[in-house]
Parts: sequence; structure tokens; C-alpha cells
Amino acid sequence: MTSPHSLPPLKRVAVCGGTHGNEMSGVFLAKHWVRDPSELQRDTFHATPFLGNPYAIEKRVRYIDRDLNRTFSSEFLNSKDSESYEVQRAWEVNQIFGPKGSSQAYDFMFDLHNTTSNMGTCLIVDSERSLLPMHMCNYIQKHYTQSSCPIFFYQLPGEETYSINSVAKAGLALELGPQPQGVIRADLLAQMRSLMACALDFIDLFNKGMLFPAFETDVHRAVQCVDYPRYPDGEISAVVHPKLQDKDLLPLKPGDPIFQTVSGEDILYEGDNTTYPAFINEAAYYEKKVAFIQTEKHTLSLPALQKKLETSRV
Repeated sequence: MTSPHSLPPLKRVAVCGGTHGNEMSGVFLAKHWVRDPSELQRDTFHATPFLGNPYAIEKRVRYIDRDLNRTFSSEFLNSKDSESYEVQRAWEVNQIFGPKGSSQAYDFMFDLHNTTSNMGTCLIVDSERSLLPMHMCNYIQKHYTQSSCPIFFYQLPGEETYSINSVAKAGLALELGPQPQGVIRADLLAQMRSLMACALDFIDLFNKGMLFPAFETDVHRAVQCVDYPRYPDGEISAVVHPKLQDKDLLPLKPGDPIFQTVSGEDILYEGDNTTYPAFINEAAYYEKKVAFIQTEKHTLSLPALQKKLETSRV
């Protein structure tokens, strides 16, 4: 019988809301937990809540100068001087909860997001190398019964991690939608709160030594971003097709319509294989020239996991 993979207990855990200042579920919950963190306490640890982008939250905008959740790569963390508010904020977050890639970094960080796309209750991990977050996702999928919780790998092949929770040793982002920017929906707020409770319970059980068995699960891995069709001057010439709208993470086959022009002409998907589009028509991605993200669906096998036994000193 194969021995389970062992990892040290998680003692320092952070919960970030408001990485994007107009994604209100996380903003609302983080503000509540800063006032009263008792909900984040478990027998083996107390999680620390914080606001990711305070100035953007105050202005109720996604960001001030640049997207904070794309600012935790070495390019920005190692830069010596910047007038960008988000770059300076990334330095602060990295100093408090990192440094990224170091033994001093926090053990785990949650990052709470909303999307205008129909992503439902989505669990975002960087890649399959993140064993503990994958076991957390599996635990959530089995114990959170209000909706399905698909797993999305955001990291493209060869890409460095750049999200705010990458400053910790491990992390998980919760992405709930659809929800308009700057709006709080009570149903999604309750779902996010329940998801966080489930995830914190997992950490507590892991810290207490529970064995989490090997498992198989389906994941959606980002492959590439797809832009809108455009005129020569750069303006968008077609919109997301009605038959694709709200079909996030559902199969898109070659020949299916993906865009529609103002005159009603359909533009079809010309790929060779079935893909599973994510973040379809996401409002925040217009500036990034992303109509949707193509993903591949894979079934992964993950080994068993248990807390590393602490050796007593004589």
C-alpha cells in the first residue's frame, strides 16, 4: 500500500477579500470578518482576514492603476521603483504574507472573487502540482451540496504564478457568479460564506491528522484566451453568440457558433477538438481582449494526503 503524501500542518492562514474592489461578496465578508473574525477560528488555527485593494474598494472599482491580481509575478515584486498603487500594494502584501517562495510565507491564502460570467461556484487553483488545495477542492465537492464546484486551473503552460494568493505557500480562489460588478447578491454571499466554512473545516481536520484518501477528479485547464472579432481599427465587430452565452465550462464543439455580428452573421468555432469555454463575456476581460478562455477537460488522479507527523525532541 502506497504511503500518503505528507505535508506540515497549516498554522498561518489568510483570507483576502477585495483583490478587485468591485467584487462585492469578498469585500463584504472580509470587512465583516475584520470586525469579527470568530467565524474564521478553528481548534488548530485562526485565519487572518484582510482587504486586498483598499483604495479600489473605497472607489468601488476593479483597480486604480493596474490589475492587482496580475501583479504578483517576479517582474513586479522585484521592481525597485513604481508609482503604481497596485504595485506598491503588492509589495506590502508580499511583505506581510510572504515573501513569495520563501519558508517565511503564510501556509495558505484564500482569495474571494465574483465574476459576471456564469461560472457558478468555481474553485480556482494554479495547477495540479498544488496537492493540498486539490484535496481541499475534493473535500468541498463532497461536503458542499448546494451546487457543483468545478475546478479551474488558471496557469497557462510555462507561465509564472501571478495571483495574490501565490505569495503564500498554497492557496485557493473562490469565483462565484454571475454577479454584476459593484453589487452584492445575498444568495452568492451565503454560498461564499458556506464554502469558506467548509474549506476551513478541511484545514482543521488536516491539522488534526485525518487521512485524506487518493481520489480522481475532473478539472478544466486553461489553454488559451480567445479575443472578440475586430475591425481593422481595433473595435469589436461581433459579440458572444446567444447559443454560447452562459454556457461556461460546457462542451463547445467544432462548428458551434461562438460570435454573432450586428447583421446577424454567425461566426463558428473552428478548432479541431471540443473545448470548454470559461469566463464567457466576462465584463472585466473586455479590456484584456478576452471573450472567453478555452479550457481542456482532464481527469486527474491525486495521491492520498496526511499531515506530516511532528517528531518530538528529546
